[in-house]
Amino acid sequence: MKCLKCGSDNYCKDGVIKGVQRYRSKECNYHYTVIQKSNVKSAEMRRLALEMYLEGLGFRSVGRVLKISYGTVYQWVKKYGEKQELPQKRVQFKLSRC
Repeated sequence: MKCLKCGSDNYCKDGVIKGVQRYRSKECNYHYTVIQKSNVKSAEMRRLALEMYLEGLGFRSVGRVLKISYGTVYQWVKKYGEKQELPQKRVQFKLSRC
């Protein structure tokens, strides 16, 4: 296993935190663990969440159905909304009779 910061193979054990072994790089003194958390959801789940929201379900409902945080659903919808262009207001001119 390599250091995540400098890429060195020169490391030593540096204790246990919450049951997970920590390591320290002898090159850069960076502390790291082997287990990397990855909470990345698939693109399919994002698409499904957005579809459900656009069909009328609320953030909490979508979160309960997909077993994810409603805050995550909110962030996805917010990010999606920023990418979309809003329809421009049309300026209507009234013709007045003279």
